[in-house]
Amino acid sequence: MMKFGFFLVPLFMCVSGFMMFVSKRKHLLNTLLSLEFIMLSIFWLLSMGLVKIGYDIYFVLFFLTFAACEGALGLSLLVSIVRTHGNDCFSNFSILQC
Repeated sequence: MMKFGFFLVPLFMCVSGFMMFVSKRKHLLNTLLSLEFIMLSIFWLLSMGLVKIGYDIYFVLFFLTFAACEGALGLSLLVSIVRTHGNDCFSNFSILQC
């Protein structure tokens, strides 16, 4: 069990981030923060796993780049929604409204 003990913290982080993503869906900012927390835990899990088996961590850098792009896209959508609707509550959005 101690051999794979270093995987427990990132796995717990990923599960807790997923639980927050599923349970707290009222505001867009909460969902974006939980997605970033999941990405951070997966980044930590990948980097620790690749270092443990002795591979290069170039894939982890690509993953970090895509996670940063996903965060920037999410924040730009959040700013756009707050400017058009006034808040980020999902209950105020309509599919028929542009």
